[in-house]
Amino acid sequence: MKKLSKLSIIGYGAGDAANNLAFTTATMFLLVYYTDVAGISAAAAGTLLLVVRIFDAFADVFAGRMVDRTFSRRFGKFRPFIMFGSIPLLLLSVATFSVPQLGESGTLLYAYVTYAALGLAYSLVNIPYGSLAGAMTQDPGERAKLGSARMVGGLLVGSALGIFVAPLIKPGADLQGTFTTITLVFVAIGAALYFFTVLTAKERVHRAVPNVSVKQSMETLKGNKPLLMLCISSFFFLSGYLALTSVQLYYLRDVLGRLDLYPVLSIIQLVFTFVLAAFMPKLVRSIGKKRVYIYSSLLTVIGGAIIFFTPASQVWIGFSGLVISLVGVLAVNIVVWALEADTVEYGEWRTGIRTEGITYALFSFTRKTGQAVGGALAAYALALGGYKSGAVQTADAVFGIQLAAGAIPAVLTILAVLVMSKYKLTDAMHAEILTEIRARRVDGENTQNGAPGSEASSAADASPAAKPIAANSN
Repeated sequence: MKKLSKLSIIGYGAGDAANNLAFTTATMFLLVYYTDVAGISAAAAGTLLLVVRIFDAFADVFAGRMVDRTFSRRFGKFRPFIMFGSIPLLLLSVATFSVPQLGESGTLLYAYVTYAALGLAYSLVNIPYGSLAGAMTQDPGERAKLGSARMVGGLLVGSALGIFVAPLIKPGADLQGTFTTITLVFVAIGAALYFFTVLTAKERVHRAVPNVSVKQSMETLKGNKPLLMLCISSFFFLSGYLALTSVQLYYLRDVLGRLDLYPVLSIIQLVFTFVLAAFMPKLVRSIGKKRVYIYSSLLTVIGGAIIFFTPASQVWIGFSGLVISLVGVLAVNIVVWALEADTVEYGEWRTGIRTEGITYALFSFTRKTGQAVGGALAAYALALGGYKSGAVQTADAVFGIQLAAGAIPAVLTILAVLVMSKYKLTDAMHAEILTEIRARRVDGENTQNGAPGSEASSAADASPAAKPIAANSN
């Protein structure tokens, strides 16, 4: 298959930059906003994050079915959702960070409604965006490039937030004015990035069935064991990652007493993102995506252990643990999207039907559920320690923050590694699956053209599950 152009790779990465203007702003600052600005208790905020993010997970499944049922001859299956869903998503981000004081119940109700609406809008944009990668190319190296571009786009936004916004989150500042200004600016920037993606990132993978029925969607998921294993592993990994992300600012500000290190951490993340993005395709070809995922996850475990066991007085050791954890997260987040795209072909190989939307939706469902659990666990750890907004934190509160930033991510990531160790869809097996799918398509075209001998070949391909491909250990 023809290599992707640099413009299409950059355009795809721009889409995740736009996504993260809403998503990363929420994961980095929404818990702080709710506790320190809106005046919602840590326990109530934790329950809110849990409930709404689980709702988001079901919204992903709804969005996946919408994607599989939709097809535009001009724009394909995925880009129409990005075109028409992006502006509502960005405006809802403004609303989410504009909680009025309506009394305890009214304020909490507003927070629930706006965050749930933001999650639904995000699903209707992110599911087609994530599915688009699998429709742009089937080459593992090219998919690694798209994963790298996606990670770079997201981390550029995350780093900008860490460098320019996080230092402003301190007692006495006009935080409501800060968040209102930031989210309004993001509406303009995000809209431009989304439309750049629409114009440059186009579908090129052959599609036999443009509009997929519910029955066909379920058939591709049924028996897709690699997708199931990836979903379970990602659930554990994302639970740990979101616990860390949710309290990252608290850890630097209230444990290490060095909020000024947040911009430094963001710059380090940005540098490592570019290094990993350049290096990842070669690493994938060398040792395979599965091993990259496992080895990178172990880095996160090591970093989490350092964070949890390091005394608050040892600033640079604790900070190094944070860096190690996040480097592991970066590498996993680059390779995981290529792994998900591989499971689409596995489902197509088994059933003959290609369903990017529902496959990505199920994957995103488990990730969103993991995010819900991780964010809630972080908030509950704060509440357990007795965190008080704007106060000097007690030893118990410091322990609660370290628990959320270090121990919880480390334990959950170990579980993610144990699950991923059983993953069977290696790069070598995926290559063989692609070869068989392409041969099947050629046979199908020959059948349509009346070529002799094609019926027997098509019949042989009708039951791919009866001809299992060896799971090589690459």
